[in-house]
Amino acid sequence: MDALTKMNVFLLVLCAVLLAMACVPADRVRAWRAGINPSAPELPDASFVVARVLFVALAIGGVYTAVQGFGVSDRMSWSDSELTGAVHQATDDLDGYAYRTDETGDSPYFTDYESLTEEKVTRYGGGDAPETGVLADPADTDTDTDAHLTVTASGADNAFCVHLQRTRAKKDDYTPPGLNGSPGTLTFRGYRLTAGVRTGEC
Repeated sequence: MDALTKMNVFLLVLCAVLLAMACVPADRVRAWRAGINPSAPELPDASFVVARVLFVALAIGGVYTAVQGFGVSDRMSWSDSELTGAVHQATDDLDGYAYRTDETGDSPYFTDYESLTEEKVTRYGGGDAPETGVLADPADTDTDTDAHLTVTASGADNAFCVHLQRTRAKKDDYTPPGLNGSPGTLTFRGYRLTAGVRTGEC
């Protein structure tokens, strides 16, 4: 439970206390007050009405604030169900993903497998999931052709291992035309990914 959620729970408990105070009978309050200070003047009934209205109004305001706070908390952190759905949809999207690289091996579509996976998971998080907090941690043995990434997200307890394998796809190669329509000299190499996922860290 994060700090914001704890604060919202505390606020709801405080609202319950205020409602309980509003329900205390006037005679019991007078008896308690007289026991502490017998010489104190007796409180009129109007004072209890005003106090009850005030306590109920504060409780209603507190409940509204807590409900709004729970909504903010939900949008700031990932739930297990949000992460589970997002990871599986992202894996489906990555399975068969096609891209090209230049002569240096760099792709204009993404920087590395970590950033690609994080972007895909975040995209499929849904309306209540935050747009940050996803981490795809690569294994030490990862290569350009075979990668294992442990995917986690802030607020979620679950972890998933996404396995990406790269294969050459010559049919996706592309050579842009050169100047004046002459044959180009630079060929972008085509690749495709196969993707799988399992529960737990890699």
